[in-house]
Amino acid sequence: MLFRTAAAVVFLAIAAATAASAEDRVTVGTMRQISNGALFLAAAKGYFKAEGLEVDMTAYASESDVADALAAGATDLGLAAFTPAAFNHAGHGLIKAIAAQVREKRDYEGNELVVSTTAHANGLRSFEALANRVVAIDKLGSPFHYQLGQIARIKKFEFNSMTLKPMQTYDEMSRAVGTGKVDATLLPAQYARELLLANQGRLIGWYSELDEQQLGALFVNAKALASKRPLIEKFVRAYQRGAADYAPLLKLDRGKRVSTAKSRELGTLIARYVFPGKPLGPSAATVENGVYYIDPKARLDFADIERQVEWFKAQSLIDVSIDARNVLDPSFIK
Repeated sequence: MLFRTAAAVVFLAIAAATAASAEDRVTVGTMRQISNGALFLAAAKGYFKAEGLEVDMTAYASESDVADALAAGATDLGLAAFTPAAFNHAGHGLIKAIAAQVREKRDYEGNELVVSTTAHANGLRSFEALANRVVAIDKLGSPFHYQLGQIARIKKFEFNSMTLKPMQTYDEMSRAVGTGKVDATLLPAQYARELLLANQGRLIGWYSELDEQQLGALFVNAKALASKRPLIEKFVRAYQRGAADYAPLLKLDRGKRVSTAKSRELGTLIARYVFPGKPLGPSAATVENGVYYIDPKARLDFADIERQVEWFKAQSLIDVSIDARNVLDPSFIK
């Protein structure tokens, strides 16, 4: 299996002896993120090959880049978060969401609200206390942006009372909290944990304590859907097997993650894709500590996607004509 960078630099050579014919090959755009673990497990365990598929993967720099490349036909399939780019492309018929990526699930660790030590000392000790605070996000339209909007709705304070500071990357968001440049931010567990261990932040809670959210999806290019449907069906079957294999990584004991020989094995398989060239032991541990919940059958939560579409419309971030029903093709997973 190939994995290319967005600049199409190949770092696994094509083996001529095992190359599949064009009819058996599909291309996938994605990011080197733990959230794409179901894809990486399916690849590492040979599930795509078992379906007779040769899968070429390309690593992109951002979620929006994946959606844009997919809409342009640069790749057949893509795994990405629900962003304005994904919603606009899907709503206009260029791509379709056909299976689930990860999600926020009650009782499972996901994104975490972390505040600076100064803000915590000054009373920022609850979700509702975010009102009138300065909060870092990666970019407007990201899942973090949406989650802050839901926190404001659930805790009944004005969303616009927060001052949002786009920081582009998780590292910059973490640094902004650690240095007191902002009062708070939402972060994936692995980044939040680093701040807490360094005593540079205080944990307020998990987003999943308040709400459940479908964070992303497996998307397909509309033209590929029309011309390669049998291959796409095979891909989805293999991808579902990868999602089902996720279960040991989600083992809980009284609400806390449990590391087992099986979860370490799976963490190592995923780490090879997410952290190439880095020591596997620490990388596998990072995977174990950073996984999100995924539906074992990779089923999408349509009701939540519908809520997201309406919120993004209200923020003028997606076209008002977008209908959530046009975002999905539910025919692959019943």
